[in-house]
Amino acid sequence: MGRKIALIGGGVLGSQIAFQTAYCGFDVTMWLRSESSIERAKPKIDKVKESYINAINQMADGTGPWCLGIADEGQLNKEECLAKVNKAYENIKYELDMKAAFSDAYLIIECLTENEQDKIDTFKKIAPLLDPNTILASNSSTLLPSTFAKYTGRPDKFLALHFANSIWKNNTAEVMAQPQTSKESFDKVVEFANDIRMLALPILKEKSGYLLNSLLVPFLLSGLDLFVNGVSDAKSIDLAWTRGTGAPKGPFQIIDTVGLATAYEIVLQYQKVPGLISPLLKKMLLPYNYKGMAEVLKKYMDDGKMGEASGEGFYKY
Repeated sequence: MGRKIALIGGGVLGSQIAFQTAYCGFDVTMWLRSESSIERAKPKIDKVKESYINAINQMADGTGPWCLGIADEGQLNKEECLAKVNKAYENIKYELDMKAAFSDAYLIIECLTENEQDKIDTFKKIAPLLDPNTILASNSSTLLPSTFAKYTGRPDKFLALHFANSIWKNNTAEVMAQPQTSKESFDKVVEFANDIRMLALPILKEKSGYLLNSLLVPFLLSGLDLFVNGVSDAKSIDLAWTRGTGAPKGPFQIIDTVGLATAYEIVLQYQKVPGLISPLLKKMLLPYNYKGMAEVLKKYMDDGKMGEASGEGFYKY
């Protein structure tokens, strides 16, 4: 397994993947588009570091959940783990130059928001710069890897690698090939996922939404639909779910966590779906007020309410 891993993008999950990968001893470089992008990414890395330190302290004194991304259950060496956190933080590199960022990278993980054209444009730009042996993975939460394979210049070494939020605690990695992905590349990405303390979940057939988001996205859309149609307010909708099922977060708390920009892009993608699917599914999906969802999310974003990372979304932090 090569030691250099590069990330494209420094959003909520990009920063978490970068930190977890560095925590597990890999050389990590984050490629970002501008100095302002770097300045936005660094506070996210700061926050991830703080989350790891808090998780380790809570694991040590028994006040918090066990985080398998940090240590095997019952085998925590607090001082050693804290040292790994500090080393990971210090060793993450930030790079504006594509060639420098991707040179000699064993694996590149794309973590841009759910905008198909943006991803295509990025893959086209980086394709000529990559080493022939570099594997390229997309962390897209809804888009299929086959959509992008022809733009990567290496369809046999391209696939999807999707992580759950709070990667140190919810340590799953969904590995999904597209028809041209080689078995060797697939197996190497599964190995990488295991090497960074994830539970690798192989997906045997392309499916928009993979496993986690095939369950999660309809849940978030249902919550948003209740809100935009004036059925109830965000807090009450969340409480209906958390108190009614014992789940830790409701749909709007989850949206704030993943970021409103990601939710907005997902709504735009699903807005296109009904015209492309079977009559049965169309009846199920068309009642959703996608236009209203997009308008509400866009207004919040325009007001600077991007979610937990910005200090406010549907809730204040």
